[in-house]
Amino acid sequence: MLTHKGTITIKTHRLILRRFSPDDAEAMFANWASDERVTRYLTWTPHSSVEFTRQLLTAWCAEYERNDYYNWTITEGGTPIGNISVVLVNDKHEYACIGYCLSHNRWGRGIMTEAASAVIDFLFDEVGFNRIEISHATKNPASGRVAQKCGLTYEGTKREFYRTPSGEMHDIAFYSVLKREHGE
Repeated sequence: MLTHKGTITIKTHRLILRRFSPDDAEAMFANWASDERVTRYLTWTPHSSVEFTRQLLTAWCAEYERNDYYNWTITEGGTPIGNISVVLVNDKHEYACIGYCLSHNRWGRGIMTEAASAVIDFLFDEVGFNRIEISHATKNPASGRVAQKCGLTYEGTKREFYRTPSGEMHDIAFYSVLKREHGE
């Protein structure tokens, strides 16, 4: 049985994962939401304006009233540099799917692995999920390395499973970790 706690602040060695605020719009827009390199394999296109980002954050912040809503900004030194969220929750089967994105100038520094590991720990230890999943476009292998470094097992690839907003079809690789395997 799950014990939903909502988006609570999580601190790691270098990072603070916290709830978004509409005041984060400028940093989110500048650091990742307007960058095609970041959004290329995601479900959304780069934001066209800070105002669009602010409207999105206002909608996201309204969702924080739900205790089964998990959406963090990743901050380093107080600056929002990315996003990690639970994009799918299945209460009946006790699993969650995680999605993430990070400012291009922070890639390759282990930041997303650190954030994802902390979120996975929280979802297993505090909420009680039995299974955590991560999927990524195979043309974005760095995302898969994050999953592997977090202890997830590759389960397979679905061919031409996803069409980007630009119309490009992508194969999607799937990874998971079970609660009983976590921390082994």
